[in-house]
Amino acid sequence: MKHLPPQADLLAGSDHRLSPLAERMRPRTLDEMVGQPRLLAPGSALRRAVESAHLHSMILWGPPGCGKTTLALLLAQYARAEFVAISAVMSGLPEVRKVLGEAERRFQAGQRTVLFVDEVHRFNKVQQDAFLPHIEQGSVLFVGATTENPSFELNSALLSRCRVHVLEAVSPADIEHALRRALQDGERGLGGQGVAIADEHLHAIAIAADGDVRRALTLLEIAAELASEGVVADALIEQVLADRSRRFDKGGDAFYDQISALHKSVRSSNPDAALYWFARMIDGGCDPVYLARRLTRMAVEDIGLADPRALAMATEAWDAYDRLGSPEGELALAQVVIYLASCAKSNAAYMAWKAALRDVREYGSQEVPLHIRNAPTRLMKELGYGKDYQYDHDVDGGVALEQTGFPDAMGERVYYQPVPRGLEIKLKEKLDALRSAREAARTNQSR
Repeated sequence: MKHLPPQADLLAGSDHRLSPLAERMRPRTLDEMVGQPRLLAPGSALRRAVESAHLHSMILWGPPGCGKTTLALLLAQYARAEFVAISAVMSGLPEVRKVLGEAERRFQAGQRTVLFVDEVHRFNKVQQDAFLPHIEQGSVLFVGATTENPSFELNSALLSRCRVHVLEAVSPADIEHALRRALQDGERGLGGQGVAIADEHLHAIAIAADGDVRRALTLLEIAAELASEGVVADALIEQVLADRSRRFDKGGDAFYDQISALHKSVRSSNPDAALYWFARMIDGGCDPVYLARRLTRMAVEDIGLADPRALAMATEAWDAYDRLGSPEGELALAQVVIYLASCAKSNAAYMAWKAALRDVREYGSQEVPLHIRNAPTRLMKELGYGKDYQYDHDVDGGVALEQTGFPDAMGERVYYQPVPRGLEIKLKEKLDALRSAREAARTNQSR
């Protein structure tokens, strides 16, 4: 638990040279923050609220290194409030109750408390509920930080008492600004240490940070420490930035957002976008077998009978990956991504399947019509099983048009409606003709 009094510098330790550069350079005012122009631009609602100390409980939702903790510290500083920080990873309900009790005593004494809860989505419902009466009473100004979608991870009672502010990954240009400030700052940063680094290297660090200011400052600090005579050479920057990874959470929002982007790019017949999202997920460490399964689903759901080869290609690529492994097998999956996005699309089979399931649930256990029941015994034949069945191969045209395959209570149904794309153009022509002929035959039979 981090606990700082209001009269102290809430970002204390800024001149402590043993602290990491990212901590030393933590912004001390709103003007020093980089990124978040939508939320913190001069005149914005949140900025006016912070500067006037008219604060509200809130949830800060955004990726790592975008400024959630810093913003919470600044809220306390501008409000002259006690700042208390706990982590949902490290704290349990007893500690939460202790912190809330201390905040209640300060409240009774006329002192406000900003309670910052990092990784708040990791608290369960009971733990989240513990904050509710204190938020309502106003004994704490609750600030929860999360990298996950609050709609899914936080209970509705807590969400109804807090305003959600969405923070974005910091742009490379803003990260470069933070890096230059660290190089020039002689009090907290690297100013006066004679560190020489080219503009292109700063840009490379900003790109490698992937929207995370803290990560960028850490990379800069490593490069400065390893620099020979203060000069950050090309070879050194390549070494520092080697094997960097992009933001990707195998079980979080980024995961589901990216698989949604991949699926919808395939559906929209955009092979370039689909290949990009596939590469993003592979690069982020997504299990290729999971992607192979999802690609097979796309072949069935979004391509269907417009191009039956798609399903075969998807399962063959899955098999190829199982045989080759990574990274060679990923090329087979990439080829399928391109093909699925490029070929004709149809969800007609998928919609037909859903329609058939709806009728099954609506009509219940309908009896099979006698004429299409099997009759392997004499008794079954005597009961009418198979009576008047027409063997289609013996009929002119190969189809017994007067014969229905549906239960009597349902009548003839149409589920599958091919689209005018790909192979389904031919299927549609054939089925339209057959359905019209069946309708005409049934009409003549009823006369």
